[in-house]
Amino acid sequence: MIRYKVLVVDDSAFMRKLITELISEDPEFEVIATAKNGKEAVDLTERLRPDVITMDVEMPVMNGIEALQAIMAKCPTPVIMLSSLTASGSEYTILALEYGAVDFLQKPSGSISVDLYKVKEALLSKLHIALNAKVRKGTRIPPVGAIKPNAALQTAQQKPVGDHGGTAGGFRHLVAIGTSTGGPKALQNVLPALPKDYPAPILIVQHMPPNFTRSLAQRLNLLSNIRVLEAEQGMPVERGTAYIAPGDWHMRLTRKGASSYVIQLTKEDPRNGHRPSVDVLFESLEEMKELTRHLVILTGMGGDGARAMKRLRAAGAATTIAESEETCVVYGMPKVAVELQAAMHVLPLYDIPRKLIECVGYDRTYSSPGGVGNGVQ
Repeated sequence: MIRYKVLVVDDSAFMRKLITELISEDPEFEVIATAKNGKEAVDLTERLRPDVITMDVEMPVMNGIEALQAIMAKCPTPVIMLSSLTASGSEYTILALEYGAVDFLQKPSGSISVDLYKVKEALLSKLHIALNAKVRKGTRIPPVGAIKPNAALQTAQQKPVGDHGGTAGGFRHLVAIGTSTGGPKALQNVLPALPKDYPAPILIVQHMPPNFTRSLAQRLNLLSNIRVLEAEQGMPVERGTAYIAPGDWHMRLTRKGASSYVIQLTKEDPRNGHRPSVDVLFESLEEMKELTRHLVILTGMGGDGARAMKRLRAAGAATTIAESEETCVVYGMPKVAVELQAAMHVLPLYDIPRKLIECVGYDRTYSSPGGVGNGVQ
């Protein structure tokens, strides 16, 4: 039997021992080394070439974000971040996903989590997924101590209505996006590439726990010309604004009056193992035939969204897009959409913003912005 090599990184000796014991319960994994800070993690990764790494976030000498960037620049390796339950923990995690981590796992009770065994199955599942994930070489290595949670994430105010260049309401086009593993970075290549007066609202389901969806929305709001919000119950839906379903809530679009639309959040049972579910969002659009509907499925494990996309295509959706295998971190959800013939277009990530601009009839010249939105890093 092939045994995959794992490097465990955590500043707590207790946590290193506990994580090692949990991983060792899977006969396919072997913990080949542990590290107590990011610098040790970088050195051991270069020397031992593990197949996958579990990385704590907050550590002395070199923190997990700095170590992640150094590893991605020198010897790209799949990394699963272990995040605390604090607000800064969720902010750090969003940065880690932006800088190349495949996925993350919440520690159930803080930095030293004695009940980590409660998420053992999730940890082992994410490690298996990470083995097949595509990781790409990064280019930026910050100086030690430079990477901290963006203070603006804690205090960022949502762009006011009217600051996105479009008129509230009054839209004809609607975009809906579903994604999972690898999604935060994919969204950072799509939303910042859209113009501030984009003439459609964008509804997004990203498989992610509570708190993390808020930090993701705040981060994307800082990076984008359009507004990006974590959706709330009854929130009016407006053009030039993206709405991210909050963790642990299904999100639907519902009509209000003759021509207005609002967000509906529900606690129905998980669908396809997820809440929020892409299928639930897409299904809410089936009867919205007065809207020109454009659907996108980005990187992610499983098949959430694919079947509802197929039904919407049959029900008259104008555009259905699946991210192509070449740019997916995990080619799961888009693959199912392609196999079901639900996708009219199969596009690499860097071509999806152009298509979304084209399909809503935006008539200004498109140019890909620099930074996060400029292609796949």
